[in-house]
Amino acid sequence: MRFGWRDGTARRTWRISAKLLIISSVVTVIGFSAICVNVMLDMRRGEEALARQTLENLATTIEADIGRNIEIYDLSLRAVAGNMLLPEIWAVSKPIRQLILFDHATTARHFGAIQVFDTEGRLTIDASTLDPVPENRSDEDYFKVHRDNPNAGLFISRPMLFRGAYAIVLSRRVSDQDGGFMGVVAGSIRFSYFHELFERLTLDPEDTITVLKRDRTIMMRRPFDLDIIGKNLSDRANWKADNLKAGGTYSGQGPVDATPRLYARSSGSGPLFVVAGKPLSAVFALWKTEAFRIGAVVLTLILFVLGSTLVLAREIRRRADAENKLEEMATTDALTGLRNRRKFDSVIDVEWRRAMRQQTPVALLMIDADHFKAYNDTYGHQAGDQVLVGIAICISDSVHRAGDCAARYGGEEFAVLLPDTAADDAFKVAEKIRGKVQGWSDDGAMSTVSCGVASLIPTAGMDWSILVAAADKALYAAKAGGRNQSVVANIPKLSLVA
Repeated sequence: MRFGWRDGTARRTWRISAKLLIISSVVTVIGFSAICVNVMLDMRRGEEALARQTLENLATTIEADIGRNIEIYDLSLRAVAGNMLLPEIWAVSKPIRQLILFDHATTARHFGAIQVFDTEGRLTIDASTLDPVPENRSDEDYFKVHRDNPNAGLFISRPMLFRGAYAIVLSRRVSDQDGGFMGVVAGSIRFSYFHELFERLTLDPEDTITVLKRDRTIMMRRPFDLDIIGKNLSDRANWKADNLKAGGTYSGQGPVDATPRLYARSSGSGPLFVVAGKPLSAVFALWKTEAFRIGAVVLTLILFVLGSTLVLAREIRRRADAENKLEEMATTDALTGLRNRRKFDSVIDVEWRRAMRQQTPVALLMIDADHFKAYNDTYGHQAGDQVLVGIAICISDSVHRAGDCAARYGGEEFAVLLPDTAADDAFKVAEKIRGKVQGWSDDGAMSTVSCGVASLIPTAGMDWSILVAAADKALYAAKAGGRNQSVVANIPKLSLVA
């Protein structure tokens, strides 16, 4: 039987080395991938933060511009409403009245002319002409609001067609000294103002700018769409006001269209506020390009590392197999396949020490082919070699434990080391081997072996050569007693019993 404990240890060492290499490479790949993923996520968060800041600044800038123009226009409305209370306003001529009422009125190409309506909603004064065309605005919301509510203040209407152009109407109540209703002063800011304002901005085609009233009515939007202008977001069941609070941002599908965007709302307190939006695809376009490039490089490195690891692991296994074969060649008898003398000496030394520590018995069988020299001289060396191979096979068939070591001790002599085995059990193994050899050969002249058996528990100061000497003497006793028998050595007295 071949004793493979040392080969197994070496093989396991190499196998462990290959596994450690693979595990370390996998851990390295996972760690490196985690770092790269974290870096890419940081880049993504950075892109989002930059876009958010840009949109917030954009919304705040637009709101400030709109708020400033509304405030300027409101000052003109206040001046007109105040001048209407002058006692002499109706006593002077129309040109003088125009100068008095509209002396401080702001004029710009996007601002509509200021008009004054009486308590019935009839147009009485128009800043653009001395003889205004008769018209009645009593059915307009802005007129009703000021008529019914003395504290309405500045009222901004819904987007509407006003004097031939789409605009938003700004109006104030005209009250007498006692707070009584005297009429309404109104003006307009045309949509052309918003168009010009948005055109000055550098925006992508899918970017959106939405101007809303505090009640969430859409006053203006870029891109321009009349079907959306004037709609109130309160009517959208799938949109909640808390999604986008003042000064906040929102990422996802908005209330107007299905395109996912990053939205930022201005934080001002004016009558109108602005929401700027940018498609998420545009926000992360550069990041996606960089992520794809980095991902491709990382994936290439991962494949290279894993491929190199597998190649190295295969080479380690091949080297382990080669060293195992070399070890086997160096410790195996080429003819019989059993361990050689050098390997046997190494194994018995280790087992002897182990038995000494654990105080367990160690048994040794010394086996010699009977009449081998005469057979070898008669039939030749090749026939003799076949006999030795046959004996080795019989020994291997009889010794099965992993710790046992069967070796060719020299010439026609064999040794079998049986750790943790008492003399009685060792004698049974010897008899089993002897019986197999006797039944194996058809040639009666060469069909037997003699066995010497020795077993003892090592103690401090003892050397394993004592065990070998005892088994050897038992073998000589077996040969002297007529061969084809097993003899157990009496170690303490070194007396031999058959």
